[in-house]
Amino acid sequence: MKVPAYPEFVSEREDRSLEGPWRVREGSTNRGGASCDLTNRVLEVPLGEGVLERLVRAHELVHVRVSPSTILYKSAFDVSPRSLECAEELRVNTLLKRLGFATELLTDGSEKAAGARVAREGAWGEALGFLLAVIGTGGERGYLAGVRREQPTWIAGLRALKKRVVRMLDECSTSELGDTSDDGGGLPRGYAVTVAMARLVDAAGTAKIPVGSEALRQFRRSLEPGGRRAPSGRFAPLCFGAAEELEHRERGQPRSRYKPSVSGTVMRYPGRLLTDDLRRAFAAKRATGGGVIIVDQSGSMDITADDLEQLLVRAPNALIIGYSHRPGDPGVTSNVWVLATRGGVARSPHVGNIGNGVDGPVLRWALTRRVAREPVIWVTDGQVTDSNDHPCAQLSEECARLVREHGIVMVRTLDLATPALGCHRPFVSSEFGRVGRKLDEIRALSSS
Repeated sequence: MKVPAYPEFVSEREDRSLEGPWRVREGSTNRGGASCDLTNRVLEVPLGEGVLERLVRAHELVHVRVSPSTILYKSAFDVSPRSLECAEELRVNTLLKRLGFATELLTDGSEKAAGARVAREGAWGEALGFLLAVIGTGGERGYLAGVRREQPTWIAGLRALKKRVVRMLDECSTSELGDTSDDGGGLPRGYAVTVAMARLVDAAGTAKIPVGSEALRQFRRSLEPGGRRAPSGRFAPLCFGAAEELEHRERGQPRSRYKPSVSGTVMRYPGRLLTDDLRRAFAAKRATGGGVIIVDQSGSMDITADDLEQLLVRAPNALIIGYSHRPGDPGVTSNVWVLATRGGVARSPHVGNIGNGVDGPVLRWALTRRVAREPVIWVTDGQVTDSNDHPCAQLSEECARLVREHGIVMVRTLDLATPALGCHRPFVSSEFGRVGRKLDEIRALSSS
Protein backbone atom coordinates (compact mmCIF):
# COMPACT_ATOMS: atom_id res chain seq x y z
CA MET A 1 0.00 0.00 0.00
CA LYS A 2 1.28 3.46 -0.90
CA VAL A 3 1.25 6.18 1.73
CA PRO A 4 0.57 9.66 0.34
CA ALA A 5 2.94 12.51 1.18
CA TYR A 6 1.76 16.08 1.66
CA PRO A 7 4.64 18.57 1.91
CA GLU A 8 2.02 21.35 1.99
CA PHE A 9 1.10 20.19 5.50
CA VAL A 10 4.57 20.97 6.85
CA SER A 11 4.19 23.72 9.43
CA GLU A 12 4.52 27.22 8.07
CA ARG A 13 8.01 28.65 7.67
CA GLU A 14 8.79 32.07 9.08
CA ASP A 15 10.39 33.18 5.80
CA ARG A 16 7.25 32.07 3.89
CA SER A 17 9.49 31.01 1.00
CA LEU A 18 7.80 27.72 0.06
CA GLU A 19 4.19 28.65 -0.31
CA GLY A 20 2.31 27.04 -3.20
CA PRO A 21 1.49 23.55 -4.47
CA TRP A 22 4.01 20.69 -4.54
CA ARG A 23 4.50 17.77 -6.90
CA VAL A 24 5.24 14.40 -5.29
CA ARG A 25 7.07 11.63 -7.14
CA GLU A 26 7.74 8.11 -5.92
CA GLY A 27 11.38 7.47 -5.02
CA SER A 28 13.28 4.82 -3.10
CA THR A 29 15.26 4.32 0.09
CA ASN A 30 18.54 3.95 -1.82
CA ARG A 31 21.07 6.75 -1.48
CA GLY A 32 20.11 9.32 -4.11
CA GLY A 33 16.68 7.74 -4.52
CA ALA A 34 14.92 10.50 -2.58
CA SER A 35 15.26 14.24 -3.02
CA CYS A 36 13.68 17.56 -2.28
CA ASP A 37 13.78 20.25 -4.98
CA LEU A 38 13.01 23.30 -2.88
CA THR A 39 13.25 25.70 -5.80
CA ASN A 40 10.64 24.00 -8.00
CA ARG A 41 8.74 22.37 -5.09
CA VAL A 42 9.19 18.77 -6.22
CA LEU A 43 9.40 16.04 -3.57
CA GLU A 44 10.66 12.57 -4.48
CA VAL A 45 10.25 10.05 -1.66
CA PRO A 46 9.45 6.36 -1.12
CA LEU A 47 5.75 5.86 -0.51
CA GLY A 48 5.84 2.49 1.27
CA GLU A 49 4.67 1.73 4.81
CA GLY A 50 7.97 0.38 6.16
CA VAL A 51 10.02 2.00 8.93
CA LEU A 52 12.83 2.99 6.58
CA GLU A 53 10.45 4.45 4.01
CA ARG A 54 8.81 6.52 6.74
CA LEU A 55 12.22 7.67 7.97
CA VAL A 56 13.36 8.79 4.52
CA ARG A 57 10.09 10.67 4.00
CA ALA A 58 10.60 12.43 7.33
CA HIS A 59 14.16 13.37 6.38
CA GLU A 60 13.01 15.03 3.15
CA LEU A 61 10.14 16.78 4.93
CA VAL A 62 12.60 18.29 7.42
CA HIS A 63 14.38 19.70 4.37
CA VAL A 64 11.04 21.22 3.33
CA ARG A 65 10.70 22.72 6.80
CA VAL A 66 14.17 24.23 7.35
CA SER A 67 16.39 24.25 4.24
CA PRO A 68 16.83 27.30 1.99
CA SER A 69 14.41 27.44 -0.90
CA THR A 70 17.31 28.43 -3.15
CA ILE A 71 20.80 27.93 -1.78
CA LEU A 72 22.51 31.25 -2.37
CA TYR A 73 26.14 30.17 -2.50
CA LYS A 74 27.25 33.78 -2.84
CA SER A 75 26.05 34.36 0.71
CA ALA A 76 28.78 31.91 1.74
CA PHE A 77 31.23 32.95 -0.97
CA ASP A 78 34.14 31.01 0.44
CA VAL A 79 32.30 27.68 0.83
CA SER A 80 32.08 24.95 -1.78
CA PRO A 81 28.61 23.69 -2.84
CA ARG A 82 29.54 20.08 -2.02
CA SER A 83 30.51 20.96 1.56
CA LEU A 84 27.27 22.91 1.98
CA GLU A 85 25.28 19.94 0.70
CA CYS A 86 26.89 17.48 3.12
CA ALA A 87 26.73 19.86 6.09
CA GLU A 88 23.02 20.48 5.45
CA GLU A 89 22.45 16.71 5.56
CA LEU A 90 23.99 16.66 9.03
CA ARG A 91 21.85 19.56 10.26
CA VAL A 92 18.69 17.89 8.93
CA ASN A 93 19.60 14.50 10.44
CA THR A 94 20.33 16.17 13.77
CA LEU A 95 16.91 17.82 13.79
CA LEU A 96 15.32 14.53 12.73
CA LYS A 97 16.91 12.71 15.66
CA ARG A 98 15.82 15.41 18.10
CA LEU A 99 12.26 14.92 16.83
CA GLY A 100 12.48 11.31 17.99
CA PHE A 101 13.23 9.50 14.73
CA ALA A 102 15.68 6.59 14.70
CA THR A 103 18.34 8.05 12.39
CA GLU A 104 20.57 5.05 13.12
CA LEU A 105 18.35 3.16 10.66
CA LEU A 106 19.22 5.52 7.78
CA THR A 107 21.44 3.34 5.59
CA ASP A 108 21.21 1.49 2.31
CA GLY A 109 24.34 -0.63 2.79
CA SER A 110 26.42 1.19 0.17
CA GLU A 111 28.40 3.31 2.62
CA LYS A 112 31.29 0.90 3.17
CA ALA A 113 31.96 0.60 -0.56
CA ALA A 114 31.66 4.39 -0.92
CA GLY A 115 34.20 4.96 1.86
CA ALA A 116 36.64 2.52 0.30
CA ARG A 117 36.29 4.13 -3.11
CA VAL A 118 36.81 7.68 -1.82
CA ALA A 119 39.90 6.59 0.13
CA ARG A 120 41.28 4.57 -2.77
CA GLU A 121 41.02 7.62 -5.02
CA GLY A 122 42.81 9.78 -2.43
CA ALA A 123 39.86 12.21 -2.25
CA TRP A 124 40.55 13.57 1.24
CA GLY A 125 38.19 16.54 0.85
CA GLU A 126 35.32 14.32 -0.29
CA ALA A 127 36.03 11.90 2.57
CA LEU A 128 35.52 14.74 5.06
CA GLY A 129 32.36 15.97 3.36
CA PHE A 130 30.72 12.57 3.01
CA LEU A 131 31.45 11.90 6.68
CA LEU A 132 29.14 14.79 7.63
CA ALA A 133 26.39 13.32 5.48
CA VAL A 134 26.45 10.03 7.44
CA ILE A 135 27.23 11.15 11.00
CA GLY A 136 24.59 9.76 13.35
CA THR A 137 23.13 7.43 10.73
CA GLY A 138 23.38 3.68 10.30
CA GLY A 139 25.85 4.24 7.48
CA GLU A 140 28.54 5.94 9.57
CA ARG A 141 30.19 2.79 10.90
CA GLY A 142 30.31 1.12 7.49
CA TYR A 143 31.65 4.28 5.85
CA LEU A 144 34.55 4.58 8.32
CA ALA A 145 35.28 0.87 7.92
CA GLY A 146 35.58 1.34 4.17
CA VAL A 147 37.92 4.30 4.58
CA ARG A 148 40.02 2.42 7.16
CA ARG A 149 40.46 -0.52 4.80
CA GLU A 150 42.14 1.69 2.17
CA GLN A 151 43.59 4.60 4.18
CA PRO A 152 43.88 3.79 7.90
CA THR A 153 45.85 7.00 8.56
CA TRP A 154 42.79 9.08 7.64
CA ILE A 155 40.63 7.89 10.52
CA ALA A 156 42.14 10.13 13.22
CA GLY A 157 41.52 13.25 11.14
CA LEU A 158 37.96 12.20 10.30
CA ARG A 159 37.17 11.56 13.95
CA ALA A 160 38.63 14.96 14.91
CA LEU A 161 36.30 16.68 12.44
CA LYS A 162 33.31 14.68 13.68
CA LYS A 163 34.04 15.62 17.28
CA ARG A 164 34.21 19.31 16.38
CA VAL A 165 30.96 19.48 14.33
CA VAL A 166 29.02 17.44 16.88
CA ARG A 167 30.11 19.89 19.55
CA MET A 168 28.95 22.78 17.36
CA LEU A 169 25.53 21.17 17.00
CA ASP A 170 25.27 20.37 20.71
CA GLU A 171 25.80 24.07 21.47
CA CYS A 172 22.67 24.95 19.44
CA SER A 173 19.12 24.51 20.66
CA THR A 174 16.61 22.80 18.38
CA SER A 175 14.86 26.11 17.76
CA GLU A 176 18.15 27.69 16.72
CA LEU A 177 18.99 24.85 14.35
CA GLY A 178 15.56 24.97 12.75
CA ASP A 179 15.12 28.75 12.70
CA THR A 180 13.62 29.80 9.35
CA SER A 181 13.41 33.54 9.94
CA ASP A 182 15.21 35.56 7.27
CA ASP A 183 18.79 36.40 8.16
CA GLY A 184 18.67 39.51 5.99
CA GLY A 185 20.37 37.81 3.07
CA GLY A 186 17.51 35.58 1.93
CA LEU A 187 18.58 32.53 3.96
CA PRO A 188 16.97 30.99 7.06
CA ARG A 189 18.95 31.81 10.21
CA GLY A 190 19.43 28.17 11.14
CA TYR A 191 21.36 27.67 7.90
CA ALA A 192 24.25 29.64 9.42
CA VAL A 193 25.22 26.46 11.30
CA THR A 194 25.39 24.59 7.99
CA VAL A 195 27.65 27.30 6.53
CA ALA A 196 29.93 27.18 9.57
CA MET A 197 30.30 23.39 9.34
CA ALA A 198 30.89 23.58 5.59
CA ARG A 199 33.70 26.09 6.16
CA LEU A 200 35.34 23.63 8.52
CA VAL A 201 35.13 20.90 5.89
CA ASP A 202 36.69 23.13 3.25
CA ALA A 203 39.47 24.24 5.57
CA ALA A 204 40.22 20.68 6.68
CA GLY A 205 40.09 19.49 3.07
CA THR A 206 42.92 21.83 2.07
CA ALA A 207 45.09 20.63 4.95
CA LYS A 208 47.64 17.87 4.72
CA ILE A 209 46.25 14.63 6.12
CA PRO A 210 47.33 14.60 9.79
CA VAL A 211 49.67 11.68 10.48
CA GLY A 212 51.39 11.53 13.86
CA SER A 213 50.53 13.08 17.21
CA GLU A 214 51.94 16.56 16.51
CA ALA A 215 50.25 16.84 13.11
CA LEU A 216 46.97 15.68 14.65
CA ARG A 217 47.21 18.28 17.43
CA GLN A 218 47.82 20.97 14.82
CA PHE A 219 44.87 19.72 12.79
CA ARG A 220 42.57 19.76 15.83
CA ARG A 221 43.65 23.30 16.70
CA SER A 222 42.85 24.41 13.16
CA LEU A 223 39.22 23.31 13.66
CA GLU A 224 38.71 25.52 16.70
CA PRO A 225 37.33 29.08 16.42
CA GLY A 226 40.15 31.41 15.40
CA GLY A 227 42.51 28.49 14.87
CA ARG A 228 45.17 28.81 12.20
CA ARG A 229 44.67 26.54 9.21
CA ALA A 230 46.77 23.39 9.23
CA PRO A 231 49.57 23.03 6.63
CA SER A 232 48.51 21.89 3.17
CA GLY A 233 51.96 20.97 1.84
CA ARG A 234 51.07 22.20 -1.65
CA PHE A 235 50.69 25.40 -3.59
CA ALA A 236 47.28 26.86 -4.37
CA PRO A 237 46.19 26.96 -8.02
CA LEU A 238 46.61 30.27 -9.80
CA CYS A 239 43.52 32.47 -9.81
CA PHE A 240 43.93 35.44 -12.13
CA GLY A 241 42.16 38.64 -11.24
CA ALA A 242 39.94 40.51 -13.66
CA ALA A 243 41.91 42.23 -16.40
CA GLU A 244 43.29 45.48 -15.03
CA GLU A 245 42.54 48.70 -16.84
CA LEU A 246 45.81 49.53 -18.58
CA GLU A 247 47.13 52.83 -19.80
CA HIS A 248 49.67 53.08 -22.58
CA ARG A 249 53.18 54.07 -21.57
CA GLU A 250 55.87 54.91 -24.08
CA ARG A 251 58.40 52.09 -24.21
CA GLY A 252 62.06 52.93 -23.82
CA GLN A 253 64.64 52.03 -26.40
CA PRO A 254 66.31 48.73 -25.54
CA ARG A 255 69.99 49.09 -24.76
CA SER A 256 72.58 46.67 -26.07
CA ARG A 257 75.18 45.00 -23.94
CA TYR A 258 77.85 42.44 -24.64
CA LYS A 259 78.47 39.17 -22.91
CA PRO A 260 81.40 36.76 -23.27
CA SER A 261 80.84 33.98 -25.81
CA VAL A 262 82.78 31.01 -27.19
CA SER A 263 82.17 32.23 -30.74
CA GLY A 264 81.65 35.42 -32.65
CA THR A 265 83.16 37.89 -35.13
CA VAL A 266 84.94 40.19 -32.65
CA MET A 267 87.40 39.06 -29.99
CA ARG A 268 86.44 41.53 -27.28
CA TYR A 269 87.90 39.66 -24.27
CA PRO A 270 91.30 38.16 -25.34
CA GLY A 271 92.36 37.77 -21.73
CA ARG A 272 89.71 35.09 -21.27
CA LEU A 273 91.73 32.78 -23.49
CA LEU A 274 93.97 32.35 -20.46
CA THR A 275 91.57 32.87 -17.55
CA ASP A 276 88.30 31.30 -18.74
CA ASP A 277 88.06 27.51 -18.88
CA LEU A 278 85.53 27.85 -21.70
CA ARG A 279 87.67 30.49 -23.49
CA ARG A 280 84.74 32.84 -23.96
CA ALA A 281 86.81 35.58 -25.62
CA PHE A 282 84.27 36.69 -28.21
CA ALA A 283 81.42 39.13 -27.63
CA ALA A 284 77.76 38.27 -28.08
CA LYS A 285 75.30 41.15 -28.24
CA ARG A 286 72.18 40.96 -26.10
CA ALA A 287 69.38 43.51 -25.94
CA THR A 288 68.30 44.64 -22.49
CA GLY A 289 65.57 46.81 -21.12
CA GLY A 290 62.82 44.21 -21.39
CA GLY A 291 62.34 41.17 -19.20
CA VAL A 292 59.91 39.64 -16.75
CA ILE A 293 59.60 40.90 -13.17
CA ILE A 294 57.69 38.77 -10.64
CA VAL A 295 56.74 40.64 -7.47
CA ASP A 296 56.00 38.86 -4.21
CA GLN A 297 53.30 41.06 -2.64
CA SER A 298 52.76 39.05 0.55
CA GLY A 299 52.60 40.78 3.91
CA SER A 300 56.26 40.15 4.76
CA MET A 301 57.37 42.17 1.72
CA ASP A 302 55.43 45.31 2.79
CA ILE A 303 55.17 46.65 -0.78
CA THR A 304 52.99 49.74 -1.17
CA ALA A 305 51.09 51.09 -4.17
CA ASP A 306 53.65 53.93 -4.42
CA ASP A 307 56.48 51.39 -4.60
CA LEU A 308 54.73 49.64 -7.49
CA GLU A 309 54.10 52.92 -9.31
CA GLN A 310 57.81 53.74 -9.21
CA LEU A 311 58.70 50.29 -10.57
CA LEU A 312 56.25 50.71 -13.45
CA VAL A 313 57.96 54.00 -14.35
CA ARG A 314 61.47 52.53 -14.18
CA ALA A 315 60.75 49.38 -16.23
CA PRO A 316 58.46 50.44 -19.12
CA ASN A 317 59.54 47.53 -21.35
CA ALA A 318 59.05 44.75 -18.82
CA LEU A 319 56.22 42.32 -18.19
CA ILE A 320 55.50 42.77 -14.48
CA ILE A 321 53.45 40.24 -12.49
CA GLY A 322 52.34 40.53 -8.88
CA TYR A 323 51.11 37.70 -6.65
CA SER A 324 49.86 36.98 -3.15
CA HIS A 325 47.42 34.31 -1.95
CA ARG A 326 44.80 34.61 0.77
CA PRO A 327 45.53 31.66 3.11
CA GLY A 328 43.02 28.84 2.65
CA ASP A 329 41.10 30.57 -0.13
CA PRO A 330 39.28 27.93 -2.24
CA GLY A 331 39.90 29.71 -5.53
CA VAL A 332 37.51 32.65 -5.49
CA THR A 333 39.98 35.41 -4.60
CA SER A 334 42.53 36.41 -7.23
CA ASN A 335 46.14 35.65 -6.27
CA VAL A 336 48.03 36.76 -9.39
CA TRP A 337 47.65 39.82 -11.59
CA VAL A 338 49.45 41.54 -14.46
CA LEU A 339 50.77 44.96 -13.46
CA ALA A 340 52.45 45.87 -16.74
CA THR A 341 52.49 44.37 -20.24
CA ARG A 342 55.59 45.75 -22.03
CA GLY A 343 54.19 49.22 -22.55
CA GLY A 344 50.79 49.07 -20.86
CA VAL A 345 50.58 49.59 -17.10
CA ALA A 346 47.75 49.11 -14.61
CA ARG A 347 45.99 52.32 -13.60
CA SER A 348 45.39 50.99 -10.08
CA PRO A 349 48.03 48.37 -9.20
CA HIS A 350 46.83 45.57 -6.91
CA VAL A 351 48.70 45.64 -3.58
CA GLY A 352 48.28 41.96 -2.63
CA ASN A 353 46.73 39.71 -0.02
CA ILE A 354 48.33 38.24 3.12
CA GLY A 355 50.29 35.13 2.20
CA ASN A 356 52.48 33.69 -0.54
CA GLY A 357 50.82 30.39 -1.45
CA VAL A 358 51.47 30.33 -5.22
CA ASP A 359 55.20 31.03 -5.59
CA GLY A 360 55.98 27.96 -7.69
CA PRO A 361 53.01 28.20 -10.07
CA VAL A 362 53.68 31.92 -10.63
CA LEU A 363 57.34 31.28 -11.50
CA ARG A 364 56.34 28.58 -13.98
CA TRP A 365 53.69 30.79 -15.58
CA ALA A 366 56.12 33.70 -15.86
CA LEU A 367 58.73 31.50 -17.54
CA THR A 368 56.21 30.65 -20.27
CA ARG A 369 55.91 34.40 -21.00
CA ARG A 370 59.66 34.88 -21.30
CA VAL A 371 60.83 36.11 -24.71
CA ALA A 372 64.02 34.37 -25.92
CA ARG A 373 66.47 34.43 -23.02
CA GLU A 374 65.47 37.76 -21.53
CA PRO A 375 66.07 38.10 -17.78
CA VAL A 376 63.48 36.96 -15.27
CA ILE A 377 63.60 38.86 -11.97
CA TRP A 378 61.92 37.62 -8.79
CA VAL A 379 61.41 40.30 -6.13
CA THR A 380 61.08 38.25 -2.94
CA ASP A 381 62.46 37.52 0.51
CA GLY A 382 62.48 33.82 -0.36
CA GLN A 383 59.95 32.86 2.32
CA VAL A 384 57.88 30.43 0.24
CA THR A 385 54.69 29.07 1.85
CA ASP A 386 51.94 26.60 0.99
CA SER A 387 48.30 27.42 0.22
CA ASN A 388 47.57 27.84 3.94
CA ASP A 389 50.64 30.09 4.36
CA HIS A 390 52.78 27.54 6.19
CA PRO A 391 56.50 27.08 5.41
CA CYS A 392 57.26 23.90 3.48
CA ALA A 393 60.76 22.59 2.76
CA GLN A 394 59.61 20.66 -0.30
CA LEU A 395 57.99 23.70 -1.88
CA SER A 396 61.01 25.87 -1.08
CA GLU A 397 63.23 23.35 -2.84
CA GLU A 398 60.87 23.31 -5.83
CA CYS A 399 61.26 27.08 -6.21
CA ALA A 400 65.02 26.90 -5.66
CA ARG A 401 65.36 24.41 -8.50
CA LEU A 402 63.32 26.66 -10.80
CA VAL A 403 65.63 29.55 -9.94
CA ARG A 404 68.75 27.51 -10.61
CA GLU A 405 67.57 25.75 -13.78
CA HIS A 406 66.15 28.84 -15.48
CA GLY A 407 68.60 31.49 -14.30
CA ILE A 408 66.01 33.50 -12.38
CA VAL A 409 67.56 36.53 -10.67
CA MET A 410 66.39 37.06 -7.09
CA VAL A 411 66.33 40.53 -5.51
CA ARG A 412 64.90 41.55 -2.18
CA THR A 413 63.52 45.01 -3.00
CA LEU A 414 61.75 46.69 -5.89
CA ASP A 415 64.47 49.31 -6.37
CA LEU A 416 66.90 46.49 -7.25
CA ALA A 417 64.60 44.98 -9.87
CA THR A 418 65.43 47.42 -12.70
CA PRO A 419 69.25 47.15 -12.35
CA ALA A 420 68.84 43.38 -12.21
CA LEU A 421 67.30 43.38 -15.69
CA GLY A 422 70.89 43.54 -16.96
CA CYS A 423 71.92 40.51 -14.89
CA HIS A 424 71.69 36.97 -16.17
CA ARG A 425 73.06 35.01 -13.23
CA PRO A 426 70.89 33.94 -10.29
CA PHE A 427 71.86 35.02 -6.81
CA VAL A 428 72.65 32.00 -4.63
CA SER A 429 72.57 33.21 -1.07
CA SER A 430 71.00 32.26 2.22
CA GLU A 431 69.87 35.88 2.61
CA PHE A 432 66.87 34.85 0.53
CA GLY A 433 65.23 32.91 3.34
CA ARG A 434 64.25 29.30 2.78
CA VAL A 435 64.75 29.42 -0.97
CA GLY A 436 68.24 30.85 -0.52
CA ARG A 437 69.19 28.11 1.91
CA LYS A 438 67.88 25.46 -0.49
CA LEU A 439 69.91 27.05 -3.30
CA ASP A 440 73.05 26.83 -1.15
CA GLU A 441 72.29 23.16 -0.39
CA ILE A 442 71.75 22.35 -4.09
CA ARG A 443 74.96 24.13 -5.05
CA ALA A 444 76.91 22.27 -2.36
CA LEU A 445 75.56 18.91 -3.54
CA SER A 446 76.31 19.64 -7.19
CA SER A 447 79.90 20.62 -6.42
CA SER A 448 80.62 17.63 -4.16
